[in-house]
Formats: sequence, C-alpha cells, structure tokens
Amino acid sequence: MHTPQIIDTFISYLRYEQGRSELTTGVYSRELKAFAGFITGDNPANRFDPLSVTTDDVRLWIDHLSRQGISRRTVRKKLSAVSSFYRFLIHRREATFNPVDDIAPARLEKKLPVYVRQDEMQEVIESLPAEAAPHSAFEKQRNALIVLMLYSTGMRRAELISLKDAAVDTARSELKVLGKRNKERIIPFGEELRQAIESYRRARSRCLGSQTPPEDFFVRPDGTPLYPMLVQRVVKEALTGHSNAARLSPHTLRHSFATDMLNNGAELTAVQQLMGHASLATTQMYTHITFRELLKNYRLAHPRAARNTNN
Repeated sequence: MHTPQIIDTFISYLRYEQGRSELTTGVYSRELKAFAGFITGDNPANRFDPLSVTTDDVRLWIDHLSRQGISRRTVRKKLSAVSSFYRFLIHRREATFNPVDDIAPARLEKKLPVYVRQDEMQEVIESLPAEAAPHSAFEKQRNALIVLMLYSTGMRRAELISLKDAAVDTARSELKVLGKRNKERIIPFGEELRQAIESYRRARSRCLGSQTPPEDFFVRPDGTPLYPMLVQRVVKEALTGHSNAARLSPHTLRHSFATDMLNNGAELTAVQQLMGHASLATTQMYTHITFRELLKNYRLAHPRAARNTNN
C-alpha cells in the first residue's frame, strides 16, 4: 500500500529533528505501514485515518500478530512504534488520544545479556594475529583489530562501521564515536589497542598503496567501507571454539565489555557514559550478571557457603 502522508511526515521528524538513524527510521516506517495496512484491511481504496483508530482496534491488531506466532517482545516493539507515532500527533495537536495508552503491556521474561567470560576473552585475544609482515594478509590484521576494538571500547557494530579515521587519536589514546541520535561520545583506550591501531594503519597504507588515510577507519582491500554482515562474520569466526556463549556477535562483545568493567570495579555511571546509554536503567541490567558471578564465586570459595544448617 502507499504510505500515508502523515506517516512520512513522522518519519521525517524522526530522521531530521530527532536525529534517528536510517536503520531506526526504516523500522518505524515498516511497522507503521503494516499497522495502517491492518487498519485499512490492506485495501488501497480505504484511506488510513489515525484519528479513527480505537483501543479495541489496537487489541485486535495484537491478537492478529499473536496468531501469526510473533513473540511478545516483538509485539511490544511494534506497539512502541505506534505509540510514538500517536505521541507525535498529540504534540502537533492533530490528535488528543493515544489508543495504545490503555493497552496493558504483556509481561516479558527478562533475559540477561549474553557475554563472553573474561578467561574466554583472553583466549580469543591471544589467538589474534600480531602485527602483519609486509606480505601478509591485510584483512587478517583488520579483522583482529575489529574484535579487539569492539571488546576494548564497548562500541556498537554500527558505530564501528561508521568510525572515521580522523576520530581515532592514538596520541591521546581516545576515539570519538557517533552513537544513536547522532550523540558523540569520547572513549579512551589502552596501550594494547593503541599499538594495534598503529599497526593496522601501516598495513592499510601498504594495502591501499597510499599514505593518505581514507575517510573511513575500517575499510576493505579496495578502500570501500565495511558492511554489517562482514563484521558479524568476523566476530563469529574469532569467537568460535573459544566461547560457549549462546550468541557470538558484535553485541556479545559489547555486553562482555560492560560486564568485565563492572566486575573489575568500574562505576555504573562511568560504564553508562562509555556505552552511550541514554538511561542508567539500561546499564543496570549488567549488575544482574555481576551479582550472579559474585554469588557463584562466594558459593565456591566461602567455607560456610555450602554448609547445611540441618546437620
């Protein structure tokens, strides 16, 4: 169906006024278009009128999604998109009622983030190739740096792909990351990563045959930027055989960064800033992991932790 004008206006608002990414706005556009299609019966002759939608209509839509086998978590995300759309209309005084407001959110099982244990991560890093010789493969060294940088900085996959060469400062041992909603943050890094970055830059210059650095920090051998599935494949290959984590992905390394930082005494607010979380509540989910590890160590190490009081 043709996307209603008001949805296009909302997507433009998200993109240009809220600074949302193309990925996020694309998801919102698809969700709202699907919702409008349900309301109109996917009949092009029926005009989508958001002001005519009732809470009962939304409940019927949820039931429709559930019958399709869509998970509660995904339904919640779809509802969030529709609710954001109506809040936009209310802000513009084009609506006075949000039909999602009276929908009771379905209870979801809280899943802890998947992460790689610190000893496993050490094994992964030790398996990565060191500085490449003049004739060795540039891609191997680049891939090693991708894994090390994701784990050492906690950045998102999209942030790594969009990282600019000028934003990586080895003199100050820091890099500037452009996160969600175009919010910039500075992430410091250690000597290990600094040396790996300088080594990669030398290998990149040899590969590209130019001393002038490209705009993008991470590139392919032809100088073009990376793409999401390439980074996904690089991380999965590096972690396979070293970790028993349920998922081996760039986001797993981001979870590992936060977990290890907290386990080693970092302040919660510091981890929030480093990861670019808008809400401290998002960062707090990692405290559940660190407490679980703490409890495990307590039970293993304390002489009275396993004592049976009935004896």
